[in-house]
Amino acid sequence: MAAPEQPMWTPSAERVASANITAFARAAEARWDLRLPDYAALHAWSVGSPEQFWTSVWEFGGVVGERGERVLVDGDRMPGAKWFPEARLNFAQNLLRSRDERDALVFWGEDEVKNRLTHGELYRAVARFAAALREQGVGPGDRVAAYMPNMPETVVAMLAAASIGAIFTSASPDFGVQGVVDRFGQTEPKVLVAVDGYHYNGKVIDCMGKLAEIVRALPSVRRVVVVPYVHAEHDLAPIAHARMLADFVAPHHAETEIVFAQLPFDHPLYIMYSSGTTGVPKCIVHCAGGALLQHLKEHQLHTDVKPGDRLFYFTTCGWMMWNWLVSGLAAGATLLLYDGSPFACDNTILFDYADAEGMTHFGTSAKFIDAAAKFGLKPRETHKLETVRALLSTGSPLVPEGFDYVYRDIKADVQLSSISGGTDILSCFVLGCPTLPVWRGEIQAKGLGMAVEVWDDDGRPIEGEKGELVCTRPFPVMPIGFWNDPDGEKYRAAYFERFPGVWCHGDFCEVTTHGGLVIHGRSDATLNPGGVRIGTAEIYRQVEKLEEVVESLVIAQDWEGDVRVVLFVRLREGLVLDDALAARIKKTIRDNTTPRHVPAKILQVADIPRTKSGKIVELAVRNVVHGRPVKNVEALANPEALEQFRDRTELRE
Repeated sequence: MAAPEQPMWTPSAERVASANITAFARAAEARWDLRLPDYAALHAWSVGSPEQFWTSVWEFGGVVGERGERVLVDGDRMPGAKWFPEARLNFAQNLLRSRDERDALVFWGEDEVKNRLTHGELYRAVARFAAALREQGVGPGDRVAAYMPNMPETVVAMLAAASIGAIFTSASPDFGVQGVVDRFGQTEPKVLVAVDGYHYNGKVIDCMGKLAEIVRALPSVRRVVVVPYVHAEHDLAPIAHARMLADFVAPHHAETEIVFAQLPFDHPLYIMYSSGTTGVPKCIVHCAGGALLQHLKEHQLHTDVKPGDRLFYFTTCGWMMWNWLVSGLAAGATLLLYDGSPFACDNTILFDYADAEGMTHFGTSAKFIDAAAKFGLKPRETHKLETVRALLSTGSPLVPEGFDYVYRDIKADVQLSSISGGTDILSCFVLGCPTLPVWRGEIQAKGLGMAVEVWDDDGRPIEGEKGELVCTRPFPVMPIGFWNDPDGEKYRAAYFERFPGVWCHGDFCEVTTHGGLVIHGRSDATLNPGGVRIGTAEIYRQVEKLEEVVESLVIAQDWEGDVRVVLFVRLREGLVLDDALAARIKKTIRDNTTPRHVPAKILQVADIPRTKSGKIVELAVRNVVHGRPVKNVEALANPEALEQFRDRTELRE
């Protein structure tokens, strides 16, 4: 990749000197008798001496807990390595260190709702909710699920669950009934926390009808806690086991202390969900210690979050960036929460929020940046943005033109951190560094402690050309495994089949001459429109309910710097796809999944290509649509079917 002669941003000497990562490196040098003159040396040490590095992260982050003597056992096994096997800690305790009257959470629900909680108020709210959960019989290992927006009550529910060792899992309220049941039905929560509705683009979206259907399909749920947000009154009769939030916690109003369960490092904290490419979503289990250490590292060292900073990320509770955001409490940050359209109030609400609340870290998606550019927004002229030090982008690759837009029209003196990782690791493989320059179109650095390489098809490291993103050594936030996968077969198949003993992430990427990276997109069939990961199977289950549709195939087509969802359908004999049927297909998908699952294009085909074992081949079709060669054509039962996807005029408009 040709690089410009000059970086787009270079940190000042003062900024480098005051950065957390600089202090961390100096502390590590003294602690371990090292010399770490630059980021390359720091990264090499972090992956070459993982016991020293992760011990330093624990110490620098001030982790509350007992570390124990051993750091890494079976460190040559992947999967199978064990981190801090003697440690005892509690995730929530590390996020609730402060009980003072500074802001802990600030919340905007578009321009309709604004409120805030101090650290003391947050602690007391968690104490009440945790006591109420215990009263319901919730204990270590039980699941607490949230069907919630990104609002303070969701943070309270998660921290309360974590404080007693329960496992938290969440989905956002724009998911349809089937999408929620596909997730929570597998993990069988004992308590479900749900909102009554939400605001989006100036409209009120009611959730009570969907909630009643969801609860009927989840026999494991003993108690439903309804959080009021958009309605003043509620009829809870149609919803089994339902109580309003105020009634749920009322018996524990006097509770002001939390008894934090001291648990092993690898005690389950979250269940996240894969995108469901080959069936119902896989349930990815992440541990408390791994999430805490990794997020402390990413917030403090890579994002330079300091106590008192005000951290924002535009996210829903169906995306791992919510979990990432909430961990900012452990670094001493105030969390700026937002729910609703990012383009409310004439497209400016997020920039309004930044100015009004002194935002220091502005987290968003590449799609938002692209859309803001197309809207012609110039926040540099309309907003002060004086406090914003870092702008983070993820969800899909940030194109070079997105870098241009940020520095031209948002702010010139800002660390633009394009970051990439995923639900699979609850964090990032590659991300920013506050002491390095920003080069156009590039992610700044490999994550500390992450042995990231780019490999060719034969498993050889490469630079300057596209290959598979791999991680060659264990790291603490690797999943414990998948729920209901007792022998680990699904887990190993998901990440370790391509290169045995090495994590293969499914991203095409490239190492640049600056030591940065460029992500070129997914190398598997996962869809990613607007930075939201979508599984093909979630769409298939809805489309193929329609009697007119025999089968379907969906891909992500690269389009205008992002991707769009394109659905191909094979209809019953003699039928032709018309506007009415296309509209019904879109409505079925929208009603049962989310608006982001709805395809931008629906096209009719005569046949769907498949392997000899009967599996449809999304990746092969995607390659044909993009003019790329198709590997392993000999494995197809009907390779001639690929031709009908080539050079279709509808895919150029």
